[in-house]
Amino acid sequence: MITRRFLYMTTKGIYHTLVTQLDKLARHNRQGSFRTKGRYYEAVKRFCAYLAAHYHLQKLENVSGKHLVSYVLYLQEQGKSASTIKTDLSAIHFFHDKMSHPRYALPGNEELGVALERRRFGQQDRTWTNSEFGKLIGRAMAEEREDYILSLYLARYAGLRIHECFRMDTAAAERALRENALTVKGKSGKVRIVPIEDDRITMMLERLLDKTERGHKLLVPDGISTDRAINGMQQFILRDPDAICDPTAPDRRITFHGLRHTYAAEKYTSLINGGMTPLDAHFTVSRLLGHERPDVTDIYLASVKGGAAHGE
Repeated sequence: MITRRFLYMTTKGIYHTLVTQLDKLARHNRQGSFRTKGRYYEAVKRFCAYLAAHYHLQKLENVSGKHLVSYVLYLQEQGKSASTIKTDLSAIHFFHDKMSHPRYALPGNEELGVALERRRFGQQDRTWTNSEFGKLIGRAMAEEREDYILSLYLARYAGLRIHECFRMDTAAAERALRENALTVKGKSGKVRIVPIEDDRITMMLERLLDKTERGHKLLVPDGISTDRAINGMQQFILRDPDAICDPTAPDRRITFHGLRHTYAAEKYTSLINGGMTPLDAHFTVSRLLGHERPDVTDIYLASVKGGAAHGE
């Protein structure tokens, strides 16, 4: 049996292996001030810890765009500022450029497909309006992108992260239809159960199951990587934002992750209106989102706890 101690020791060993590779790169570096070199080194050490814990990656030369996207989303969940994240990305790119034979070229910040805006605990409303959601669904229908429609429904009405949506295969979809609930494997391997409370999810799951070969992913066509499929979804949202975004909020930018905020705000409001106490409602939403820290859940409830329009 694999014990927790064994997993810890394995992760620790991988981390030390990555840091040894980083140390070799750092010894031969002559660029930058003493302070900058130290800041960059510590940033990449933290990245090594993330790679070891979440990917069991054993070679820094194998770092790819998917690792950067995942790490940025992780840092945002921790409430790190945009400037901090950008500095960390600069550090990763700096040492990546020092590698003799990197396996992949790393995307720049603009190519990552994730917004690097500052995240403030319990202050920033990132929810979508019903009009914005309806317009994007309409665009997806016009282009016959049922894969995009399902992913949008999963985020809006079940609170799934984009990687959780695109990880779904036919077996997971069949189980969801049998149990009327989504079994979601989230960050750090945490599994949560999210009830399917909107028939549109059921309808789209059935449609895509009919078109997908058994054992394959629902939202990732054969011959295309998951990262590429995810990037396509993100670019679909970013295309022509003026036609989608609420004109009363010109400085606000919609993101796929904002639909997870919309789900959290609407679920919290529904529970409160149903007679649940704020504390119990907060705990329930945390569990459905796959979070344990109250301050992180507060980010998602900015619109309802900060006095903004409830559920919009």
